[in-house]
Amino acid sequence: MFYNLSPCSIMPKLRGSGGTPLLFFIFSLLSTLNGTNSAITDTNSNSSLHFKEAPQFYNSPSCSSINSSVNVAMTLDIAYLRGSMAAILSVLQHSSCPENIVFHFVSSSSAESTHLNFTITKSFPYLQFTIYPIQDVASVAGLISTSIRSALDCPLNYARNYLADLLPQQLQKVVYLDSDLVLVDDIAELAATPLTGDSVLAAPEYCNANFTTYFTPTFWSNPSLSLTFANRNRRPCYFNTGVMVIDLERWRAGDYTTKIVEWMELQKRMRIYELGSLPPFLLVFAGNIAPVDHSWNQHGLGGDNFHGLCRDLHPGPVSLLHWSGKGKPWARLDANRPCPLDGLWSPYDLLQTPYTIES
Repeated sequence: MFYNLSPCSIMPKLRGSGGTPLLFFIFSLLSTLNGTNSAITDTNSNSSLHFKEAPQFYNSPSCSSINSSVNVAMTLDIAYLRGSMAAILSVLQHSSCPENIVFHFVSSSSAESTHLNFTITKSFPYLQFTIYPIQDVASVAGLISTSIRSALDCPLNYARNYLADLLPQQLQKVVYLDSDLVLVDDIAELAATPLTGDSVLAAPEYCNANFTTYFTPTFWSNPSLSLTFANRNRRPCYFNTGVMVIDLERWRAGDYTTKIVEWMELQKRMRIYELGSLPPFLLVFAGNIAPVDHSWNQHGLGGDNFHGLCRDLHPGPVSLLHWSGKGKPWARLDANRPCPLDGLWSPYDLLQTPYTIES
């Protein structure tokens, strides 16, 4: 799924440009010789997918200066590229100041990033973006414990832990987004969320969820561990890490990357949770999250269509639809087994199919 390259490769920083890398030219030529249809339909050849150019979006008259910039961080890889392209398009399409949006993409392979850089530039020629390396992917991989889903064990799934180190030091605040979502509202409203008190993160919280299920009996039976949530002023609630507003200055000042890594190291010694990269965030931040309206993360839409378990929207307004879970809308649409809400994702799909007629 990773372009037949190691996801632990270390890459140089790449900035968006209009040039065509030689590597991608050679790859495209080989793909053509192998046959376009087989390249499109082979689910193990996601790197051969081609995407349409998105429309250019312009600022409204109310966008006066660069001071209104919104910085968006996302991971970027071949396996989820189709979802990322749709997410980017949705952000731009619903923004009142799309020219002021700056994207910060984190990747994990230098050769893959060359292809990704070309693909993003080709579909979004005017996009402001930078691709950053995870400096030591092997070290990140060494901290990961196996989880209930193998897809959660990729080092890139843990990139959110290291944003404060990877992104420019002068960057104060960033909106982090997963690749399996689309926005239907102006991201500037989400970015303007106030991080009250000493909060480092803002996200929608779900306090009705059974918080104890995110950790093992080993965790709860150990008094020194379970006391993590004993603070009377800290009411721990579940929050989804796929949509967050992060104060990078406070993160750096509090050295929160180290705090997350310490929990991951403990997990390697004694299994205290089961679910990927989420529990360390809960251990460090739950109970001290600035509030965000639930409309900004209608999550869980991935469901599990194999058993017909399509999800409905949560009650209330919708600003962001998030296909977290096993089922991704592009895979279900391709398999002709979509869930009803997958039709809300398809208008943002930029995939160039073999039968598309260009005007």
